[in-house]
Amino acid sequence: MPNMLIIDDDLHLRKLVRTYGEVEGFHCQEAENGECALKIALKNSFDILVLDVMMPDMDGFDVLKEIRRTSQVPVIMLTARGEEYDKLKGFELGADDYISKPFSPKELMARIGAILRRSKKSQTDTISFGQLTIDPASRTVALHGQKINLPPKEFDLLLKLSQNERVVLSREKLLQTVWGYHYYGDVRTVDTHIKSLREHLGQYRKLIQTVWGVGYKLEYTEEI
Repeated sequence: MPNMLIIDDDLHLRKLVRTYGEVEGFHCQEAENGECALKIALKNSFDILVLDVMMPDMDGFDVLKEIRRTSQVPVIMLTARGEEYDKLKGFELGADDYISKPFSPKELMARIGAILRRSKKSQTDTISFGQLTIDPASRTVALHGQKINLPPKEFDLLLKLSQNERVVLSREKLLQTVWGYHYYGDVRTVDTHIKSLREHLGQYRKLIQTVWGVGYKLEYTEEI
């Protein structure tokens, strides 16, 4: 079940989007302001964010800017204003789409569906870092043309990190994404699997970098 976070200070609008989202099969969570949204997004993994621009204290642009520091999750922005400047600013900050209020909930769901289809397609493409190749479709990894036998969780960790290259992913987010919402294990489980994954990667172990106090990121350089 895909996960959606709805961020808007308008309770009626949040409930409207949630109702349509749940009909379409989404697991929905709500945030009434930017600060609350960032706390929820840090602790959970989402497939799509529906983000209002005009909110008190912390507007949607500020929220998006913070989100993009650690995540490439698709974001649709809602605005009561249709100015080109607002849309351009949102796209520059990393928004995937824009829809102006008032809007048709059915149109919003259609746009969300289109974004997720594009995202899903990109996530099935083969990923390469030098001589290391990751094939999501067949769930295989090869180094210098030789297959590496990774345990399922290690493959999932490598895939998640590779699909978010240069993005820092917290241990909590990796735990939620790879092990699932209902896993109640310690975040040190992530550290244990990362250590084993690095051993399997051999000379490419340096791909996975530790960001102390936060989590991990994958970054490729020709020096590896």
